[in-house]
Amino acid sequence: MAGADVPTRLLQAAGRVFADKGYQAATVRDICAEAGVNVASVNYYFGDKSALYVAVLTRARQVRAERYPLPRWSPGTSADERLRDFIGVMLQRMVAAPESGWNTRLMLREVLEPTGFCDRLVQQYFRPLFEILVGILRELLPEGTPGHVVHQVGFSVIGQCLYYRVAQPVLALLVPTEERAAWFQPQQLADHITRMTLAALGAGPTLKELDASAPDAGCVPADAGPARDGAACVFDAPLLQRAEPLLSVDDVDH
Repeated sequence: MAGADVPTRLLQAAGRVFADKGYQAATVRDICAEAGVNVASVNYYFGDKSALYVAVLTRARQVRAERYPLPRWSPGTSADERLRDFIGVMLQRMVAAPESGWNTRLMLREVLEPTGFCDRLVQQYFRPLFEILVGILRELLPEGTPGHVVHQVGFSVIGQCLYYRVAQPVLALLVPTEERAAWFQPQQLADHITRMTLAALGAGPTLKELDASAPDAGCVPADAGPARDGAACVFDAPLLQRAEPLLSVDDVDH
């Protein structure tokens, strides 16, 4: 970063400082010292600390979206496939290097310790993504499912993804290194979360339907190369029997 221009150095330095200390505790002096620039640079290039913070948040979400964009689905793409793609992209943005650095930490801090800027982040970044997920889930859930149930299912999907980001230190203690390398990469986690979600909604095979003699049936570890049809986890035709849904409209308290 030594050869970068001053605004870029400030954005990078501010991202690290804000992610480590939070907006309130971070000072302009801290940020300028981290960037190796004059203390007046923040006011000169951004106006004040709050404007710099907004610029850093904007840059953090832009970097994630540019590095791991959602695919442009063709009209005939199934809801199952779109769900798997969506989950895969979310996991890439949350846990894949280098986005597990200050970009992700800053976004998580803003969610867990919201400042006055959280509303802007939600409206510009989280809401559009959540609406995409809700649209996919409406196709998978029984017709007439109430909106609050669709939202709850959506948050259940997001919660599963988020767990693998916030619990990384615990996972490192619980799961052997070799197993994490083979089965806990974004691709494998996306397959797992998609299978769990589809099974719960009755839109895919139940876990019992997977061959008990091969618990990883249909999936490949991270180092095994691409699976058939370019998918990391492939279900054979006999397994695509639709399971009884765990949720039906009659089960819901309207």
